[in-house]
Amino acid sequence: MKTPEIKELTTAEVTEKLEIGKEEMVRMCLNHSVNPLDNPMKIRFARKNIARLSTELRKRQIEKK
Repeated sequence: MKTPEIKELTTAEVTEKLEIGKEEMVRMCLNHSVNPLDNPMKIRFARKNIARLSTELRKRQIEKK
């Protein structure tokens, strides 16, 4: 998910996608430690996506104040 797509979402949707992304990343990391993933770059993409969502959420909190 790219930054322009994230900016179009509501705050509730950003929070929901952030929680889902964190759960997916934990699941992928655990699965990767037991059985290697076909594409381990998915973990990196998930981590970056979580960072993008967290940044946008924090930005909205600062603007709200």
